Amino acid sequence: MIGVNSQAPDFTLPDQFGEDVTLSDFRGKKVILSFHPLAWTSVCEAQVRELEALYSELTKLSAVPLSISVDPVPTKRAWAKHMGVVRTSLLSDFWPHGRVAQMYGLFKKEKGISGRAVIVVDEEGRVIYAKEYPLREKPDMGEVLELLRGTK
Repeated sequence: MIGVNSQAPDFTLPDQFGEDVTLSDFRGKKVILSFHPLAWTSVCEAQVRELEALYSELTKLSAVPLSISVDPVPTKRAWAKHMGVVRTSLLSDFWPHGRVAQMYGLFKKEKGISGRAVIVVDEEGRVIYAKEYPLREKPDMGEVLELLRGTK
């Protein structure tokens, strides 16, 4: 997995609406890359719902949450609608399959999915937080909030 103090690889992925989202477009803000294995699973749903619930607080801290998995755009769109996610971008790393997850050292080739992880990229594009979680464990956003608030 990518390490802290590394330059975050730039990427462009489509969101749930098919609109391209490019990491480097967010320079000047922190970006939370929240990788999850697959849509329509309970832990992944809890992970994305928490990002959506924290959206206002994260934006007040000059942070942009981006959720990433290998699911295709139509799946992301249907899943976002099902969950009522309207502000958080759900990015599709579908094709080339898992390319961004591979760039960040998170692709699980034997399963064809990304690992579950949270990576925080600073205003200049450097990784300031990186933590991978077991596939069945929801990430601890409390740690991320402490980091963003400067209390960690």
